[in-house]
Amino acid sequence: MSTYANLPAPSPEQGLNRYLQEIRRFPMLEPEEEYMLAKRWVDHQDSAAAHKMVTSHLRLAAKIAMGYRGYGLPQAEVISEANVGLMQAVKRFDPEKGFRLATYAMWWIRASIQEYILRSWSLVKLGTTSAQKKLFFNLRKAKARLGAMEEGDLRPENVARIAHDLGVTEDEVVSMNRRLSGGDASLNAMVGSDGDSATQWQDWLEDEDADQATAYEERDELDARRQMLTAAMDVLNDRERDILTRRRLVDDPVTLEELSESYGVSRERIRQIEVRAFEKLQERIQQLARARGMLESA
Repeated sequence: MSTYANLPAPSPEQGLNRYLQEIRRFPMLEPEEEYMLAKRWVDHQDSAAAHKMVTSHLRLAAKIAMGYRGYGLPQAEVISEANVGLMQAVKRFDPEKGFRLATYAMWWIRASIQEYILRSWSLVKLGTTSAQKKLFFNLRKAKARLGAMEEGDLRPENVARIAHDLGVTEDEVVSMNRRLSGGDASLNAMVGSDGDSATQWQDWLEDEDADQATAYEERDELDARRQMLTAAMDVLNDRERDILTRRRLVDDPVTLEELSESYGVSRERIRQIEVRAFEKLQERIQQLARARGMLESA
């Protein structure tokens, strides 16, 4: 999306304070205006409409990005990754689904940030389990609940509690805590110096109700389901696979009439093939899911 070239860009040279002030000049959208802009983008690929949707949500992207400021990575780069996720959300947003862009975009923003963090940390590059990734994204919140944010090495009872709550070993908790320590800054540090307009870092933190571990697990589950779907497609012949894909697995499905003309059969025959293919696919996915469950419980 060419929209990105016209966005204000956070940078160490510019200063984060200046960027945060700059994005505040973009007004929030009313529901009806947001809907009309989204329709212009979906129906006509109107880049001006997409740009307005992106800029009106830059504050949301920055606020979510601030929730990841404790990983020792350049904050300007984290915000830039958040903006990339925001643009992906705008590109894929369907206004007919009935929810607001902000609700949809926050998942894309978090996913983009988390992918950047995982790429940037050698711990994850070495290959870790889902539980370790959950620990990576949840340790700080767990420490805060126990009032252990100011500790160096955690006390044994806190290590045991966190390990139990997050489903990892105590050694993993100790190791992760040491890797993540040292990057904290005061949440009361000021952003801005313009009197009443000055705010604290904590004012930009994301909602505590947002569970990053849950979001990551949901993405893992989605990836697993996609893999099962790909594997299950092997039970279909070429015609069944083509018809089912074009009817149910693409953003812009074709009509029965189009497929009947393509295959030289009636629309009813295409419908029968589609239904049968879907039933075969469901049965195969259920088999794979049961096999996966048995492996995970073994």
